[in-house]
Amino acid sequence: MAFSIIKPGLLDTIQDLGRHGFGNIGVNPGGAMDVYAAQVANLLVGNDQHEAVIEIHFPGPQILFEQNTLIAITGANFSPTINDEEIPRWQPVVVRKNTVLHFPSLVQGGRCYLSVHGGYCLKKWLNSYSTNLKAGAGGFAGLALKKGDELPFNENTIYFAGLLKNESNFETLPWRVNTEKIYQYPHEIGFLPGREWECLSPSSKNALLENNFLIHPSSDRMGYQLKGSPLALERSVELVSSAVSFGTVQLLPSGQLIVLMADHQTTGGYPRIAHVVTAHLPKLAQLRPSDTIQFKLMDPILAEQLLLSRQKELHILQRSCMDHLNEMVC
Repeated sequence: MAFSIIKPGLLDTIQDLGRHGFGNIGVNPGGAMDVYAAQVANLLVGNDQHEAVIEIHFPGPQILFEQNTLIAITGANFSPTINDEEIPRWQPVVVRKNTVLHFPSLVQGGRCYLSVHGGYCLKKWLNSYSTNLKAGAGGFAGLALKKGDELPFNENTIYFAGLLKNESNFETLPWRVNTEKIYQYPHEIGFLPGREWECLSPSSKNALLENNFLIHPSSDRMGYQLKGSPLALERSVELVSSAVSFGTVQLLPSGQLIVLMADHQTTGGYPRIAHVVTAHLPKLAQLRPSDTIQFKLMDPILAEQLLLSRQKELHILQRSCMDHLNEMVC
């Protein structure tokens, strides 16, 4: 085995970039809440960006590594340590056999991601490693990780012990990712008008743009329930259930809003007044209950440019990390 769970966290699940293409049979995409952080975690250790990662919430787990390996931790800052020595995030780290990874304190963010070189040795369900907790499928037996679970890694040919100096517990490799632009202004969330946007009253449109909305404690991976000034439609509309997606903002009968997240249902019947732009979903995913959201109406061209720029940077990062890793190994 490659590592074992000594103590489980609040909610540790296997995730990847989602289970797409099965909405017609009622299976939602799921996948990582912060797709960007999951992609980067894999690229830093030389994996394909679609490999599985572990999504970790605070309080996090304690993990015993049973072999030398290369890992990366991205996303939220839970002060990760190896044998009580702090390790960096957004940077590859070689860890020694029989060391323990721990997340002792919450500094910032909602969830972090743990990748290992070569990926986890798991079976896919409907073309994805992601855990679907409601269906009890995918991931590690369809469940959140628990004490005693042992996760094997896929085979690799790199001799990681040769990268460890003396008797050090870990060795940080000299390349990292600058995420400042991705998570800049964390509470400002850009959106595009939804199909029922024009059904909102003028005062409700202004309220959406001018007020802050609080994320309710009952929010989860399925959706963020927001608390703020009640909004209203200018006229009542009869809607049939229609397709929804990650980032769809719906108006509930109470006048409050819900933002659909990674485990959203495949269809919904509430008015879709907005859609969070894809480039801002990582910021949204890192918000926690009691954090606030300030919605910003965004130009569609700018939203597209932000997404294309991010994809370009990921391609550059992939090539760069592979070059660095190959050079280091040689």
